[in-house]
Amino acid sequence: MIRTQIQLTEGQALTLKTIATEKHIPIAEIIRRGINSYLQTYGKITEKERRQRAVAAAGRFHSGKSNLSAKHDEYLVKAYEK
Repeated sequence: MIRTQIQLTEGQALTLKTIATEKHIPIAEIIRRGINSYLQTYGKITEKERRQRAVAAAGRFHSGKSNLSAKHDEYLVKAYEK
């Protein structure tokens, strides 16, 4: 990773801190995800990079469900009903 410095408005910083607290992830991770989303929108991420990121993300998140692999479609339907 490359370290960089950015300036945020007070509102941006407060909102990021709130989201980070709610999701239990660092502000830097939220910013990286936002940048990834922006870059994907504009096609700047290569297919190879997208695949590498998908592989790196696999297994990093926990649903708390012991049967997620068997019932993932049901959980998705419920999630999108909201």
